[in-house]
Amino acid sequence: MVSEGERAYALGLEQNSEEWLQYKVGKVGASRICDITAKLRNGMAGASRATYMGELIAERMTGTAADSYKSAAMQWGNDMEPLARSNYQFRKMCLVQRVGCVLHPLIDGALCSPDGLIEPNGMVEFKCPNTSTHCDFVLGAEIPSRYLQQMQWQMACTGRVWVDYVSFDPRLPEHLRMWTQRVPRDNKMIELLETEVAGFVRDLELRISALSKIREAA
Repeated sequence: MVSEGERAYALGLEQNSEEWLQYKVGKVGASRICDITAKLRNGMAGASRATYMGELIAERMTGTAADSYKSAAMQWGNDMEPLARSNYQFRKMCLVQRVGCVLHPLIDGALCSPDGLIEPNGMVEFKCPNTSTHCDFVLGAEIPSRYLQQMQWQMACTGRVWVDYVSFDPRLPEHLRMWTQRVPRDNKMIELLETEVAGFVRDLELRISALSKIREAA
């Protein structure tokens, strides 16, 4: 378990700062929950679980964040998020509280980095996709399962009861720029995710321990 002081420190970090990146080293994040839960048709864990495990082991052993490729589309999303936030606040007449990380209350080494908290019990997740994907949402497309898992994990960490999933594209006419769907807390899904993540963290710790013993023996 983490101390209240460490929890407060985590909350105060600025997203994308060097301190924030360093704090997240070796910890499970919400955007990668889908890699942990991926399953093959036979029910066995998917390859993404092992890949993510390897990344976190490397981070834990070296103390540095794994190199992460950022495409032009990903950079666009990062650049547009402040504009999406201001538009959302204006339309919803609310204040989005920015936070760095929120640690899971029971599972050490697991956290989330929400796009914002909305008092008293909500959150918001911004996505700024390409125009065709945004239009699909406007026309009724379902939120991808990887994002649903990401948001449920955010609620598991924060205790919040809903997340507004927001798709934003400033290139479109004003009335089409923002699409929002509220995702309620799903305690059954959260329980399943917590079981998967707890097992993943146990496996991670066992591998770290085994590697440490080899280093000590040498």
